[in-house]
Amino acid sequence: MKDFAAIDFETANGKRTSVCSVGLVVVRGGEICDKTYRLIRPRPNYYSEFCTRVHGLCYHNTVEAPHFPEVWREIAPLIQGLPLVAHNSPFDEGCLKAAFDLYGLPYPGYTFYCTCRASRRTFGRSLPDHRLPTVAAACGYDLQQHHHALADAEACAAIALKIL
Repeated sequence: MKDFAAIDFETANGKRTSVCSVGLVVVRGGEICDKTYRLIRPRPNYYSEFCTRVHGLCYHNTVEAPHFPEVWREIAPLIQGLPLVAHNSPFDEGCLKAAFDLYGLPYPGYTFYCTCRASRRTFGRSLPDHRLPTVAAACGYDLQQHHHALADAEACAAIALKIL
């Protein structure tokens, strides 16, 4: 796959609607042509201790951040006509659909591909697991900031360029 957008969401709590950051890497012709990272004010607007431990974000990081619709108005033109790629795409697609639903926005029907599923097909049992850092390393990419939305989207793009 040479034209796609790799996307990653982080959430503030256990609700899929609570997206608090998004990372996006746009690939055209097999080359990265754009990267975007945005903080988002989550709904509901609280952070679970677990999620904060995972990604390091808390209420103070996003209290002044824009809501999802404002962020998505910026992102939508960048990904127009492109399939979306995520590692464990059911999570990221679920977050995206939940956010669209929460704000009463019509969902555009984005096509998603999953690098985790592709890893299972490509590497099978040759890897100890199919977590993003493991698969990224197997594809020659050194993921330094796991659970930072942009870093994870960059790793996902590198994987997709190798195995999708």
